[in-house]
Amino acid sequence: MCGRFTLTVDPADLQSAFPEYSFPIQGKPRFNIVPTQPVLVLPNDGKLAADYYIWGLIPVWAQDPTIGSRLINARAETLAEKSSFRGAYKYKRCLVLADGFYEWKSQLGTKLKIPHYIRLKSGQPFAFAGLWDEWLSPDGSQIKSCTIITTEPNELMSTLHNRMPVILPGSAHAQWLETAPQKPEALQNLLTQYPADEMTAHPVSTLVNSPGNDRAELVVPLPLRQNIQRPQKRLFLRSTHAHQTTNHPALPGACVARFHNLLGWTIYFTDRYLDAEHNPAVSGLPIKWKTL
Repeated sequence: MCGRFTLTVDPADLQSAFPEYSFPIQGKPRFNIVPTQPVLVLPNDGKLAADYYIWGLIPVWAQDPTIGSRLINARAETLAEKSSFRGAYKYKRCLVLADGFYEWKSQLGTKLKIPHYIRLKSGQPFAFAGLWDEWLSPDGSQIKSCTIITTEPNELMSTLHNRMPVILPGSAHAQWLETAPQKPEALQNLLTQYPADEMTAHPVSTLVNSPGNDRAELVVPLPLRQNIQRPQKRLFLRSTHAHQTTNHPALPGACVARFHNLLGWTIYFTDRYLDAEHNPAVSGLPIKWKTL
């Protein structure tokens, strides 16, 4: 899937990459675009002009606009079948402009997911294949919205996730933005994997997990070992009373954040990953380990 992306390039570079289109005045660079926010879109309305659409498709027939938060992505394989996308696939296609996106990689044996930033090796902006629609609210206001199409991952993306967004090469833009209705069989061959050897990915800070963070440091590469944090452990020691200290001989040099007595057990919350097998001060104690 695609749940976060960026558009950080200078407006002049964006214009250079898509010279045949006109663009609105752009605000600051976006390092953490999230669903339900405005995104820059080139629709197939024949105007050759970009505009801002809400990310999360609201079909024209929808009773409630909140459906858009569930339609941020559309699977390429079923566009012609799903009622939410079938009409837009035929009549209302678009390019969603970006210069990178994020994906989270699960760590084997843990609940950790490490964010990765993916972009083109060239550093150039690109276009996701998308669909758009217009929804008229009861008060008469109009909302233009869009969704990003996904497909099977290429060799690079398969190491991170089981889906990837469809990135359309420049040679496919004109056909995708054709204003005339299109049959699925004429378009399906465009919705393929982007070449892995033209893409690159690197781990980044978990700061990107928060939608409120939107700054340049989110895309800065991090060494993998720095980005993976082992979970803290709770150290349970059998005791008849709570130790009134912030240090304990079993935890040399560790800071005990807090502790309390519970049914005869003293519970220590430490800032250190403790290894009972290789820590003599710990291995001889009646310890039970629990992951926080």
